[in-house]
Amino acid sequence: MIGSRMSTVSKPPAPTPRVAVVTVSYGSDDVLGPFLASLPSASRQPLHVVVVDNKPAAFTNVVESLTTSAGATYLPLPSNRGYGYAINSAVRELEPEIDWVVVSNPDVTVNPGCIDILLGSVLDSAIAAVGPRILSSDGEVYPSARTVPSLRSGVGHAIFANYWPKNPWTRNYRKESEIEAVRRDAGWLSGAFLMIRRSVFDQLDGFDESYFMYFEDVDLGYRIGRLGLRNLYEPAAVVVHTGAHSTSTHDESAGMIRAHHESAQKFLFKKYSGPWQRPLRLLLAVGLGLRSRLEARRSPR
Repeated sequence: MIGSRMSTVSKPPAPTPRVAVVTVSYGSDDVLGPFLASLPSASRQPLHVVVVDNKPAAFTNVVESLTTSAGATYLPLPSNRGYGYAINSAVRELEPEIDWVVVSNPDVTVNPGCIDILLGSVLDSAIAAVGPRILSSDGEVYPSARTVPSLRSGVGHAIFANYWPKNPWTRNYRKESEIEAVRRDAGWLSGAFLMIRRSVFDQLDGFDESYFMYFEDVDLGYRIGRLGLRNLYEPAAVVVHTGAHSTSTHDESAGMIRAHHESAQKFLFKKYSGPWQRPLRLLLAVGLGLRSRLEARRSPR
């Protein structure tokens, strides 16, 4: 009798998710180099890196030089139509094989292994976006995984945060007591650095380009939640946000304060859009307008 051998058929290894990293420069010559230099150690796999330039130089283009020297793709835009528009423009040009898109500010350095840790935390197909622990340059934790602004948490935070920092609305909105070491779901993740599933980003048509700056990340997280999907905070992954793009003049600072409050109003009007909520929207507009003017007066001179 001739015996037969049982052959063992092994499954092929699961393909490694392909990751693209997209950042937007607006005169970011001083910070782009350290950001690009930190990326190779952030993952064991090659990363497809795109630098979108919202302020391309006419002559000596340092941003282009830094980008090409790092082996990244340089994408200059003819005009500055905002952060969300720039990110969307880059993602539309990515190869269809890209599974995840890392969205990052250029004034960030990425700790070794950060992107691999984020990928390793995505154990549920319902997780659409994941964000790391974000540290300031002096080591303080930035509250990057917050609840979606509501009439209680968002508005209470807006009114009292600068005068009563430990108020209950700010604590609920920022979730500051939970952010340092606990993996958890969030309402939205900071656009300073987050990784989003490409298929979900495409399904949502990317960032809402009606936000020129600020709140496009809040809006994205909110829309992810409305799809029944998850935004996950993973504190084991770490990036450092230097904040080098803070403004120094009163006019610049006041302009950014106005833009922030205008974007906040846009988001809250979108969330509370029912005809019966028109009086509420009027109150929100008055309150945010007053706060914007007060904050502009307090900005550095």
